[in-house]
Amino acid sequence: MLDVLAEGEAPARGDLAATVHRVADGAPALLATDLGAARGDGVFETFGVVDGHPQAVDAHLTRLASSAALLDLPEPNLEQWRAAVAIAADALPRTRQGGIKLVLTRGVEGTGIPTAWIVVTVAERDFAERQHGIRVVTLDRGYASDVAQRAPWLLAGAKTLSYAVNMAALREAARRGADDVIFTSTDGYVMEAPTSTVVIRRGDAFSTPRADIGILPGTSQLSLFEFLRSAGFRAEAGLIPVSGLRDADGVWLVSSLRLAAPVTHIDGMPVRHDPEMTGRMNAALLARDA
Repeated sequence: MLDVLAEGEAPARGDLAATVHRVADGAPALLATDLGAARGDGVFETFGVVDGHPQAVDAHLTRLASSAALLDLPEPNLEQWRAAVAIAADALPRTRQGGIKLVLTRGVEGTGIPTAWIVVTVAERDFAERQHGIRVVTLDRGYASDVAQRAPWLLAGAKTLSYAVNMAALREAARRGADDVIFTSTDGYVMEAPTSTVVIRRGDAFSTPRADIGILPGTSQLSLFEFLRSAGFRAEAGLIPVSGLRDADGVWLVSSLRLAAPVTHIDGMPVRHDPEMTGRMNAALLARDA
C-alpha cells in the first residue's frame, strides 16, 4: 500500500515522491478512530491499470470530487491526487492488470483533518467472466427513481465507503445461485449493480440508466459509450424499465476492473448475449491510455 498525503498545496512531482510512505502488507496503517473505519464516513474510487497506464484518471478524479462535495468533505486537490496516482502506477508490474484505490475520509474524530491514502494491488484473478459471462438476480434497492432529488441526505450518487448494503446484496445473489445483482427502483426502473454500471443493447442502440435516478455515473461506461459512438452505434442514458432487461439484445455489467462482463441469465432465465461484441468492448476498454 502507498500511504500518500494527498491534500493541501500541490507540490512538484519530486517533492510529492518524498512524502510517499510505502506500507507493507499487514502493517498498521490507519487509526481505529478514523471516521472512515469507524463510520464509513468517506469516499473512494477504484480504477484499473493496464500496461502501466492508469485508466480514466480524469473521470475518476471528477467523481471523487463530486462524492466529496455530497458528503461536505474538503474539496480534493485533484492535481496532487493525479501526481500521487502516477507514483502509485509506477509501483505496479506491467505484466498483469493492476488496480488503484483512492480513499478520502473525514479523518480522526475531533481533529477536522481529512485522511487520504492510495492502495495499489495486482489483480489476483483472470476476469474469466469477460468471456464466460455472469448470472444475475434483480433486487429491490428500496427507493424510487426520484430519491436523489427527494432525499439528498441519502447520498445516492456518491461513492461512499458505506458498502455494507452492496456486499449484503452480493451475498444474497450467491444464496440464489447467481454471481451478481442488478438493483431496481421501487417504481420499476433499472438502477445499477453493487460495483458496476448496467449497459443494455437493443438493435444498434445501447443505453444505461440515467445517473440522476440515484446511482453512480459510470466512468468505464463513459469510455465504452465513446467507443460505441465512434463505431456507429447510438449510445445514451435514459430510464430503463425492468422489463427492458429481459427482452434486450444484450446486457453487460461494466466496471473499472472487471470491464465489460456479459449477463447470461437474469433471475434464472437466459438472456441473449453476443461474444463478438463483448470482445470488441473489452478490447476498447483495455486500450485506453487515460
